[in-house]
Amino acid sequence: MQIILLERVVNLGQLGDVVKVKDGYARNYLIPQGKARRATPSAIAEFQTRRADLERVQADKLAAARREGERLLGLTLQMSEKAGVDGRLFGSVTHLNIAEGLRKLGYAVEKAMVRLPSGPIKTVGEHEVEVALHSDVLVSIRVGVLAEAA
Repeated sequence: MQIILLERVVNLGQLGDVVKVKDGYARNYLIPQGKARRATPSAIAEFQTRRADLERVQADKLAAARREGERLLGLTLQMSEKAGVDGRLFGSVTHLNIAEGLRKLGYAVEKAMVRLPSGPIKTVGEHEVEVALHSDVLVSIRVGVLAEAA
């Protein structure tokens, strides 16, 4: 299916690019999320008239993400989980746990924004985690996992 991108999509293209993607990806993700539109001649003409507005909106989103990234820079999130004497957690700390911890501190972070480079955290200690606030804004934070007294 031919679509026109209404915003930058990682590994796909920039705002205004006309790309060919699988039908399911377009119908189930890109179009419902407002990231793309079917590339018909009328849609392309409408896009050309709205291009300046869409570029301004994208610039505003990027600026907001950069401001949030500056607030997050250097943050250490402390979490306590039940652990054995050898320092291994009984469960694990996932992207959902980290997103909830950041939300409690007042940051607007969704679970899909949290990137765990080596999978869920399963040991006590400090771990590096990346938060993708925007496709162009990637911030590294530290997550300190403490052993909870049982």
